[in-house]
Amino acid sequence: MSIRFVLDGEIVSYDCTDPTETLLEMLRYRLCRTGTKEGCAEGDCGACTVLLGELNDAGTAIAWRAVNACILFVPMLDGRALMTVESLAKDGALHPVQQSLVDLHGSQCGFCTPGFVMSLYGRAIGACGTKDAPVSEVISGNLCRCTGYGPIIAAGKDNPPSPQDDTPTITLLKQIGRTEPLLIDGADKVTGTARSWFAPHTVAQMADRLQQRPEAQVLAGATDVGLWVTKQLRELPDIVWLGEVAELHTMQEDDAGLTLGAGVSFTMAQKALARLHPQLGSLVSRIAGVQVRNTGTIGGNIANGSPIGDMPPALIALGATLTLRKGAERRQMPLEEFFLSYGKQDRTTGEFVEQVNVPRPHPDALIRIAKFSKRFTSDISAVLGAFHLTFEGDKVASARIAFGGMAGTPQRAIATEETLIGHEWCEATIENAAKALAQDYSPLSDLRGSAEYRLTVAANLLRRIWHERQNPDVAPSLHDVEPSHG
Repeated sequence: MSIRFVLDGEIVSYDCTDPTETLLEMLRYRLCRTGTKEGCAEGDCGACTVLLGELNDAGTAIAWRAVNACILFVPMLDGRALMTVESLAKDGALHPVQQSLVDLHGSQCGFCTPGFVMSLYGRAIGACGTKDAPVSEVISGNLCRCTGYGPIIAAGKDNPPSPQDDTPTITLLKQIGRTEPLLIDGADKVTGTARSWFAPHTVAQMADRLQQRPEAQVLAGATDVGLWVTKQLRELPDIVWLGEVAELHTMQEDDAGLTLGAGVSFTMAQKALARLHPQLGSLVSRIAGVQVRNTGTIGGNIANGSPIGDMPPALIALGATLTLRKGAERRQMPLEEFFLSYGKQDRTTGEFVEQVNVPRPHPDALIRIAKFSKRFTSDISAVLGAFHLTFEGDKVASARIAFGGMAGTPQRAIATEETLIGHEWCEATIENAAKALAQDYSPLSDLRGSAEYRLTVAANLLRRIWHERQNPDVAPSLHDVEPSHG
């Protein structure tokens, strides 16, 4: 089955025989576009950054976004536009972003340079996730092993955002729009194992396919599943991709809260989450880099059940609920009940996450979210704590506390909550709550931190919140979802 996409002003028809072939493989070994590099093959270093564009609903503009080619599967290109580092220079002249990197000595060994070029070019044309963002955040998903960030940031600042004329590309994209679901029946290019790719256009089509093939892998942004292929060498016989299901890419915001379709990316959701509470928006900025946030979805982050996924603890603390669907039937549950044990979720065969509902917190609620990791950006949490407290006078009226990195799943601190609710907000109560954390969690020791470290961090977060509330003018703030300094 051929997929079609637009590359440098031309429609490319590509015979996709293996649905799990990565975009990086296709670029380097099929199209011979070797400017795009493989640094890590797991979406961490950004050397493989390219820009992917798709038409808006009105068909009048293209939304460009930086993505990691190393974990993006080729069928995800269908009906879209692609730009690589080879796309930028025209008539022998470098693009201004490239020229700035030359003039300001922003390239040393040069291996990472194409990825930085594409991230900075994305900023220069106003790509998703770059509006009003500092250069340092735009390149947070790009790793320079030569430590040349100063000149790279200077080159980015040298090229302020300016929209480009996408009219010719818009015309071509309209020619390749697909009205029927994309179905690829292919095989592994090495072993010959049969595998399929199905990209439905409606939730009903998706539900029907999963009833027909209940063992199929549901795919959202591929920021996790891509690593199953590139790092774990797992074979995925059947894939159902929700990237074309418009219903799963919608957001509904009202006085009651926010409803997110399972296909809504972190980048799409960030401003809406920040309107629920600023700390949610700050948290999104700490999740991976721009490329991962542009493709990774909140629904996928939940569905994979990782104990160190960053969003679930915060959403649990806010009382989020899930809608699951199987066939025509739906069921809802509190988010914390979805996670049963490590690697196991309350989801039956053929059932999938359809949407997430996040209640709007009371304006007077105390909400704090803290992520502790060895790097500020593009790093996995050692501990992530989320706190949602309300008060009646001097007493705690309600408490929802959840942590990631402290157990085999994202988990509420029930015993800790019970030591707070109905008790006076005082230092003695906080110390009792800090001790109760050991009843809620028995964390593991690993390369990100020891069990003792994790329990100490969790207890100190409680103490810090108490000190902050007692001394709001002088106490350090958790507002920016601060990193670990330990």
